[in-house]
Amino acid sequence: MVFSSLVFLFYFLPVVMILYFFSPTKVRNVIILISGIIFYAWGEPFYILIMLLSTAIDYTAGRMLDKFDGNEKLRRLFLIISVCMNVGLLSVFKYGSFIITNINGLLGTNIFDPKLPLPIGISFYTFQSMSYTIDLYLRNIKVQKNFFSFAAYVTLFPQIVAGPIVRYEDVAKEIDDRTVNIGKVSQGIGTFLKGLGKKVILANNIGLVWSEVKAMDYSQLPVLTAWIGILAFAFQIYFDFSGYSDMAVGLGKMLGFNFPKNFDHPYISKSVSEFWRRWHITLGSWFRSYVYIPLGGNRCGTLKTLRNLLITWALTGLWHGADWNFIIWGLYFGILIIIERIGFGKVLEKLPSPISMLYTFLIVVIGWVFFDIEGFMPAVRYLGAMFGASGIGFDSHSLYLLISNAAIFAICIFGSTDLFDFYRDKLRTKKPEAAKAVTPVLQLAVLVLCTAYLTDASYNPFLYFKF
Repeated sequence: MVFSSLVFLFYFLPVVMILYFFSPTKVRNVIILISGIIFYAWGEPFYILIMLLSTAIDYTAGRMLDKFDGNEKLRRLFLIISVCMNVGLLSVFKYGSFIITNINGLLGTNIFDPKLPLPIGISFYTFQSMSYTIDLYLRNIKVQKNFFSFAAYVTLFPQIVAGPIVRYEDVAKEIDDRTVNIGKVSQGIGTFLKGLGKKVILANNIGLVWSEVKAMDYSQLPVLTAWIGILAFAFQIYFDFSGYSDMAVGLGKMLGFNFPKNFDHPYISKSVSEFWRRWHITLGSWFRSYVYIPLGGNRCGTLKTLRNLLITWALTGLWHGADWNFIIWGLYFGILIIIERIGFGKVLEKLPSPISMLYTFLIVVIGWVFFDIEGFMPAVRYLGAMFGASGIGFDSHSLYLLISNAAIFAICIFGSTDLFDFYRDKLRTKKPEAAKAVTPVLQLAVLVLCTAYLTDASYNPFLYFKF
């Protein structure tokens, strides 16, 4: 699917954009729908039916919610149908094997596990579609009566497989009435190329370091090598996911949509709470709106607030993957946020910014171990290696990894801060003409480099496609 998506972007996108720009406004949603279906079906020809089923059921539920607006029992019934259908699809295709394995292990049964392949992006499009019926039930939005318009919203190809999670209310006005002009297209191209550079130039190259370290024997892993590896993954997942989000936002801008921002330099956060206000912003917003607040949020006393936080974070972890590692990872952050809420957050506020930033970054990096290493005990062994369990501080290979990758690490560190934006804005303010001249040159250089790399490279994963 990774290769398929890139083929689509580089070969089909120009055709789609030309058709889109020269088509009447009323036809553009149909073009988006067909493009989204082709894009998804290119890599998942069978599972496109699941996405279309989800779309049809949520559209129908929405129409019924509107039709029986005065009957709360029926409205609640149609909401339940929509939610159960979406959660059911996730349970079968994403969590089925996990549920069966745990039941068999707990009860000693032998339930057959069909091991169904995971539909790419199912967590994104089900959450997106489900938000429509929930907001409609809450009367936060108006019903979409045109099926093609609603289906175009669900199948928006820029973000269909890896986010950001675009809630219907984010684009409700733009679905039926949006403008496309040279300014938006230019801005969209710039954002898209920034994301492409993050993904191809930074994430792919630093990811090779993690792939090498991850494949080693953790019991013999030197401390320095273990830290180099997990730091490489920390930068890989950031530039991979934020890069794809930037590409999606840029493509959306070219089509006339304003998708919500999904990342805001999370690695300069001064607390774990702040980190999660900056990382995967649309997912955090979704869980806050549809899980944490409905549970009572922070309006029902300290103990229940802490309970609500733990439930929300356990589900956040589970959303990322059907494994206990992800649940532990989610609870890990939930507990850290609780600790900050009950007093440690005030301590962090009083610390010098570099210290609180370093603390937050290291805490997040430790969490990434459970996120990417499959199995609880392997993750524990890797953590042990990070803190000296092997008894080896470093070896010649550790020094080789450090020296040979020093440049890419330095670029990743700089790129994950807001310094680039600071100097860019400073140049635009003080020397606007120079900024105008430099920008297209940099964009062209990024395009050439990325094209050359993609033509030759075999390592090109999209980490969040599997969610």
